[in-house]
Amino acid sequence: MLPLLLSLVLFPLCLLYLLHRRARAKKPSSATAHKLPLPPGSMGWPYIGETFQLYSSNPNTFFSLKQKKYGRIFKTHILGCPCVMVSSPEAARLVLVTQAQMFKPTYPASKERLLGPKAIFFQQGNYHARLRRIVLRAFMPDAIRGKVAGIEAVAIQALHSWDGRNINTFQEMKTYAFHVALLSIFGKDEISCIDELKQCYYTLEKGYNSMPINLPGTLFSNAMKARKQLGRIVADILSYRRQKKAEADDLLGSLMEAKQGLTDDQIADNIIGVIFASRDTTASVLTWIVKYLGENPSILQAVTEEQEEIMRDKEMGEGEKYLTWADTKRMPMTSKVIQETMRVASILSFTFREAVEDVEYEGYLIPKGWKVLPLFRNIHHSPDNFTDPEKFDPSRFEVAPKANTFMPFGNGTHSCPGNELAKLEMLVLLHHLTTKYRWSMSGSESGIQYGPFVLPLHGLPMRFSRKT
Repeated sequence: MLPLLLSLVLFPLCLLYLLHRRARAKKPSSATAHKLPLPPGSMGWPYIGETFQLYSSNPNTFFSLKQKKYGRIFKTHILGCPCVMVSSPEAARLVLVTQAQMFKPTYPASKERLLGPKAIFFQQGNYHARLRRIVLRAFMPDAIRGKVAGIEAVAIQALHSWDGRNINTFQEMKTYAFHVALLSIFGKDEISCIDELKQCYYTLEKGYNSMPINLPGTLFSNAMKARKQLGRIVADILSYRRQKKAEADDLLGSLMEAKQGLTDDQIADNIIGVIFASRDTTASVLTWIVKYLGENPSILQAVTEEQEEIMRDKEMGEGEKYLTWADTKRMPMTSKVIQETMRVASILSFTFREAVEDVEYEGYLIPKGWKVLPLFRNIHHSPDNFTDPEKFDPSRFEVAPKANTFMPFGNGTHSCPGNELAKLEMLVLLHHLTTKYRWSMSGSESGIQYGPFVLPLHGLPMRFSRKT
């Protein structure tokens, strides 16, 4: 059970890390370290610790009770690991930004095997910095502004397939995000390989959250086989592109053109890693947006009116009839809805780091080897940072949040390099969704499910229909 929970919690973290004001931390001397107390808290049962208390209910309850009892830094024991949880913006920034060299990203070895050990989010140091520059070159605004038409075509096709159907919103949003990821990575050239790549990836994804037992017939074993086949598919695409000798403005092109060239295995690891990182988080945010807009008719009306104005201008004008990059900059209300959704939903409650040496922080010892968990959700839901934090209120973003209190994509060397693409694909889908479709719950149940992402119950079953 615990290995399964560990697999569920440590999903890839491309879209959400941390910001915040500088705080003090230092490596204590050995003599000092022995004298420093651990943070207050409870370690629970041996090995099991407090894992079930955390995962059996709303994580807000666990975090708020701990913080109320012990303060904004406390120790606990989850998933077989001693942990220190920190819930202040200052501490979060310290762990992920200002003293990031003291806290390394940590993932189960099985995750590295499935996605690829050379994928960007497993790395530190010079190799990570080099990969980040390459990925950013493919995903910065100047690079993706030419992708709007392709993303729009994917969005229109997705929405058309939902018309008149009862759907699992989260699963359909995952499919949409997957297709956008493939477009941004491969462009439109490698269509002959894409169907096989999809099937292999779906098999890999099923095994990612399974028990890491590599015996014939298990989900994990099937996933490992699919991973090898994915490597071969990417190798075939690389061979085809080299024979064609054509320039490409997608991520694969950037990886292939990198100075001090990457090996084919390094390219494959990063292609598969980016697909994985771009899929579930974006889909989760879009699922919550559909829910929040449905529950807030006045906000839905404001977004719809904004998008209809853009649509009318395009119908009456003589210019481009499809969305452009400039159109996406005329969507301030829609952008605020996206921001507020990322704050309220806080798709990942926390992330894992590991202290690489003894660290002194605020008079406490964080021992080498302990996990350190910055709590995104606590920071996003703190009344010190946001007035009436449980209320869904996009207007709060008419004024910029206090520095380092809003962290949907993170900060520092491990912040999500694909954040501009994620925002673009959300804006494009919402334009067509709000102007052309209506939706309603297709079941009577409502609620929230937890792990690995916080989601509406059952993936938000909805019925979509085209406006007449």
